[in-house]
Amino acid sequence: MRKLSLAIAMICAASVVAAEEITVAALGDSLTQGYGLRQSAGFVPQLADWLNAQGVTNVRLINAGVSGDTTAGGLARVDWTLTPDVDAMIVALGGNDLLRGIDPQVSRSNLEGILKAAQAADVDVLLIGLTAPRNYGPEYKQAFDAMYAELAEEYGALYLPSFFAGITGGTALRDTDPALVQPYMQFDGIHPNASGVRNIVAAVGPSVVELIALARK
Repeated sequence: MRKLSLAIAMICAASVVAAEEITVAALGDSLTQGYGLRQSAGFVPQLADWLNAQGVTNVRLINAGVSGDTTAGGLARVDWTLTPDVDAMIVALGGNDLLRGIDPQVSRSNLEGILKAAQAADVDVLLIGLTAPRNYGPEYKQAFDAMYAELAEEYGALYLPSFFAGITGGTALRDTDPALVQPYMQFDGIHPNASGVRNIVAAVGPSVVELIALARK
């Protein structure tokens, strides 16, 4: 009887662990924030719906996206984003650095600061990159494209090469045939529409599931 009671207690304890809520903060810019979209159509709400559809429950997503933010902006607010209840963080920054032509070494330093803050807080990270267009020149493109993978490896973060992979297949947005991406973009050609976000989430989602699994360990 004692062994049976112990077994039941262990099963109950396992159920509690499995049901423990995981909080994931999505630190990003307008792409994360959901610029130009109704609230339910943005990246974070659609990601929440996708997770539920996959049976990934007891996950709370925090939309920490700020329109116009650069990697410097993300670094400036990462400490107050990493509240004690945050278990994992999605980092999707760099688009505005590209638009402003910021030196990739500066962007890299800012992203490294964000990863160091997450490491200090014992928070697992999914780092989502972007691909620089060819018009910045080969040296700029090589430095920008490489920094995400290199930093992810150095700091033990999960890594996804491109936020727009679900739309472009991994090439830079500006280098992709406009006829292929136009149906998924808003009129500005920079921000995805609701359908575009749906495709983006489908590509990002499996990596987020992996992130959640890491945070549950």
